Amino acid sequence: MARIDLSEGEVNYEGIDDEDAKKYIGARGLGVKYVFEQGPDVDPLGPDNLIAFMNGPLTGTQTTMSGRIAVCTKSPIRGQVTDSHHGGWSGARLKWAGFDGLLFEGKAEEPVYAYVEDGEVELRDASHLWGSGVHETVETVEDEIDGQYGKNLSIMAIGPGGENQVRYACIVNEDDRASGRGGTGAVMGSKNLKAVVVKSQTRMPKPADQETFREGHKQAMQLIQESDVTGPNKGGLSVYGTNVLMNLTEEMDGLPTKNAKYTSTRSMRESEGGDLDAELVSGEHVRENILVDEPTCHSCPVACKKEVEVQTQHKGEELNVRMESFEYESGWALGPNSGQTDAEATTVMIDRCNDLGIDTIDAGNTMAMAMEMTDEGKFDDIGDGLDWGDTETMIDMLGRIAHRSDDLGDHLAGGPAHLEDEFDAEGNSLAVKGQTMAAYDPRCMKGMAIGYATSNRGACHLRGYTPAAEILGIPEQVDPHDPEGKGELCALFQDLHAISDSFDICKFNAFAEGIEEYVLQYNGMTGRDVTEEELMEAGERIYNLERYYNNLAGFDGADDDLPGRFVEGHEDAIPAQGGSEGQLAELDQLKDEYYEVREWVDGVVPDEKLDDLGIDIGPGTGVSAGDSAAPADD
Repeated sequence: MARIDLSEGEVNYEGIDDEDAKKYIGARGLGVKYVFEQGPDVDPLGPDNLIAFMNGPLTGTQTTMSGRIAVCTKSPIRGQVTDSHHGGWSGARLKWAGFDGLLFEGKAEEPVYAYVEDGEVELRDASHLWGSGVHETVETVEDEIDGQYGKNLSIMAIGPGGENQVRYACIVNEDDRASGRGGTGAVMGSKNLKAVVVKSQTRMPKPADQETFREGHKQAMQLIQESDVTGPNKGGLSVYGTNVLMNLTEEMDGLPTKNAKYTSTRSMRESEGGDLDAELVSGEHVRENILVDEPTCHSCPVACKKEVEVQTQHKGEELNVRMESFEYESGWALGPNSGQTDAEATTVMIDRCNDLGIDTIDAGNTMAMAMEMTDEGKFDDIGDGLDWGDTETMIDMLGRIAHRSDDLGDHLAGGPAHLEDEFDAEGNSLAVKGQTMAAYDPRCMKGMAIGYATSNRGACHLRGYTPAAEILGIPEQVDPHDPEGKGELCALFQDLHAISDSFDICKFNAFAEGIEEYVLQYNGMTGRDVTEEELMEAGERIYNLERYYNNLAGFDGADDDLPGRFVEGHEDAIPAQGGSEGQLAELDQLKDEYYEVREWVDGVVPDEKLDDLGIDIGPGTGVSAGDSAAPADD
């Protein structure tokens, strides 16, 4: 590990405690542990907050889809713990450069970037990069360094969004892969840290137990090749990318449309008319009309990235945009949920978000929220607003948000939590714990309802991806409308994904692999002898540590909520339409089952659970043993 004090300009190197590595694995798990030790009371945008760039024990190895890296910190969105991951080659190159993690704290006096090579970290001046977009930053740094991105160089940078501390600013690498959620880019901006640059040759770690690893890798690769979701040329991720889901969720009436007023573009057309059609931004449409390449990440046979190119106009200006990947969540948030389905305009917006360094999901959903607020006259006092599907204004609005260049842009940069407070707009928000939901309607997928509500980092489909079972039938098909059993299903997926995020490998592995393959590859690489039960307990431990951090930061069961339009019995409820007609989330029932499975008390981890999982509190953690978050009578 390298621990970098930006205030002092000092770099210190340290090992990883072996007991911590056993209990928290790496990447997300260890990163959250380091953030926890910093204490839950730090200001997310203050110098004491820690931001950790973390690898796992399988990162950068021969393990399939092991090119990911985790960024862990206290989120500026509402002060919860967050981890945000991206693919490409950044994680692998950091491992090959000699590091499992970089821990940044403090604030540099002037802008800097961290340069990593051959087991050393150096802070370099970045004043000339401040104000640049991500793409210009990448090009400038490549010119300065005797390296080439795509060959031996990775650059993880922030754009103006991070510099100006947009609450949902993100970190983007040279492949347009983003640690998108949780405001990690704003934390970097608050520290005057413009980029992390890694130069390395390919030096894949060798397994400690070759035979065990080889068996696990063989099983995993066979399952991935045979899977209808991950297998090459089987009509799933390798053919259409993540956007294979656009038409699937539309057909099951589970695609939130126009700030989730509707559950599909079809149901909206039937109600309001118009030509909004999700098929026009689907994976099938993208492949047929604007696809130009299919790049991949380190050690990945799936190649889900779908590189696109469009020639279009914006306010009379000719635009030629080539972008690394047209993703499902981005296409939905900036598309149907914002009242438009123009694939070319959506491509321009995704590319602009990447360059400005702002999360496509929160940017799209915040604009959709603003469109609904405009309809209700909530921006009349500032003399500005945003109309449904106005792509020209949306494209410009992204820059206004990132630069906070006017009143509306500044307000939207604060995100849904700010808009809720400033404009009495809680009823317009699609956020949980301040972070907006993804492209799965919780009225139509009850696993996703409890998943959004209980996600530690705020509304998120990636904490516990129950659509695997509710849409794709993995590991088995479940009725998406039935709330029964969804609390248990969600907790299981949350623990499993905590493991994969801590390895750090792509979640798409889970469409094919299971815990058996995870154990074989983990034991083979590390030389440990962990059982399936012990590994699942590690996932549970990580999820509970995150929840405990949030409890100490002031979160409890009241924060495990959903926007009122989704909830049975809520005065703002809007029942689903189409094939899911009348459906609403039975939130109380879902939470009761989930808390029983988790053994939590109203969303709070009791001391007994902490003890059972071996979660230590006390000296060295930034938390005293008397700081229990559980209610007094528990």
